[in-house]
Amino acid sequence: MIGDTAASAHLAPKLLTLYFAIVMMTDTGAYYTGRAIGRHKLAPRVSPGKTIEGAVGGLVVALAAGPLCRLIFFPELPLLESIILGFIVSVVGQVGDLAESMLKRGSGVKDSSNLLPGHGGMLDRLDSVLAAAPAIYYYSRYFISNH
Repeated sequence: MIGDTAASAHLAPKLLTLYFAIVMMTDTGAYYTGRAIGRHKLAPRVSPGKTIEGAVGGLVVALAAGPLCRLIFFPELPLLESIILGFIVSVVGQVGDLAESMLKRGSGVKDSSNLLPGHGGMLDRLDSVLAAAPAIYYYSRYFISNH
């Protein structure tokens, strides 16, 4: 537990930065690991480009991103909690990414919009962020705030 309710106000920007860093680093790690060594499809009917190796690579990068953020700008966060948050946000974000892909496949569309051509649409840029947001909310609610 980090501290009291008054302390949580100044920690909110740090927590959000940590959150976005983990989500973005998961996506980046998964993409590059999958491109480099991905051989086994994760869910070929839902998202043919995603691989098991990519998912594991994204998780490994997220597990490193939490402690790295702690080192750079969030020293109040205990090391174990930074690792746990990296794990939870990464896994939930990747599940959200697959869920959004299922929605697109079920609707018979390749992209969720034409706003970002070639990127799967705007929803594809936000799927992990939206799916993992409750994890940060509940973390801040139960581990930062004293209610």
